Amino acid sequence: MNKTRLRKYANLIARCGVNVQKGQEVVINAGLDQPEFVKMVVEECYKAGAKEVSVDWSYQPLTKTHVRYCSDKVLATVEKWQIEKLEHRAEILPCMIHLISDDPDGLAGINQKKMAKSMAARSKIIKPIRTKMENKYQWCIAAVPGKAWAKKVFPGERASVAMEKLWEAILSTSRVNDDPIEAWRQHNENLAAKCEYMNSLGIKELKYKAANGTDFRVGLLPNAIFMAGGEETLGRGVYYNPNIPSEELFTSPRKGDADGIVYSSRPLSYGGELIDEFWVKFEGGKAVEVGAKKNESLLREMIGMDEGAAYLGEVALVPYSSPIRESGLLFYNTLFDENAACHLALGRGFTNVIKGYENYTEAELHEMGINDSFMHEDFMIGTEDMDITAICEDGREVAIFRGGEWAF
Repeated sequence: MNKTRLRKYANLIARCGVNVQKGQEVVINAGLDQPEFVKMVVEECYKAGAKEVSVDWSYQPLTKTHVRYCSDKVLATVEKWQIEKLEHRAEILPCMIHLISDDPDGLAGINQKKMAKSMAARSKIIKPIRTKMENKYQWCIAAVPGKAWAKKVFPGERASVAMEKLWEAILSTSRVNDDPIEAWRQHNENLAAKCEYMNSLGIKELKYKAANGTDFRVGLLPNAIFMAGGEETLGRGVYYNPNIPSEELFTSPRKGDADGIVYSSRPLSYGGELIDEFWVKFEGGKAVEVGAKKNESLLREMIGMDEGAAYLGEVALVPYSSPIRESGLLFYNTLFDENAACHLALGRGFTNVIKGYENYTEAELHEMGINDSFMHEDFMIGTEDMDITAICEDGREVAIFRGGEWAF
């Protein structure tokens, strides 16, 4: 891949993704697939004014090895030095960059119950610390190719060709062309205009219908807003883009207010395995029945992760003509595939969609109807023929999507 273009991508992540501020620390989480690009991102963060940039490396095969050989007690333990590290980050609020490249099938065969149990135990200790950081720091998830991931997306190609093609797909859908910064400025303005319209309607609930059997309604919160693109941190008011790419308008629905059935339109990569051709039935806001042609047991484990895992944390609107969908690729990666179709998320909701959220405690925000959970997992339901209708507080019915596209 052209190094000049890769440098533009690294600069986009540093300056538009997390928007590094002068004197701020940066932490990058990355796999072992693209060390040279990670070095570029480190350099661009320093050029943007970072005080110090550190990298935390990960490797999927080691995760499988740890889960296989470590006891439940060891896997569930958060050591004192790990707590101190997290507390330090909660104090200094570094930028957090996540460069994902994992193999979609990289954890196939892992003991999912053992891993889920340890994650739930660790979350009880980690979550209060992360809550201190919530909405106060910049973070960004972006992608780089891994060999196994590239071969999954382009199975008929040699590894080198597949890697090059996946690089091109990542860069083009992330708007890394002549002037990525300007392209994202315009994109954010467009998304903000759509949010403004949606938030002016006073939407009480959304109704979904599609020919594949999706027939579903979900209630929204009167004091919640739709968000999209960039966000601002609490306190410093730093504008940043948490997802590159991003095509969605999203909000968190009212917990316990959803009924009907939805059918997946793309596979879900969860825990390093794929769940495919699945459906979820909701009653009283809760997922009460599920089915899948592939990995149904894993889907059941997912919604049983904790008390809030079976409730919705997000509804997101994405047109069928999204650049990710028009690429013609199935990425087998939620960052991309969620931006190819309308989707829902089970688990944790977003507290910052509540107007004036900074004036409430976390407990108060959950009491208002924002779901709480350790997990947040997006799954895609958007189709070419999907219709979505808003029922407004004043009784109006307003077309939001018709035939998979914006109706306004």
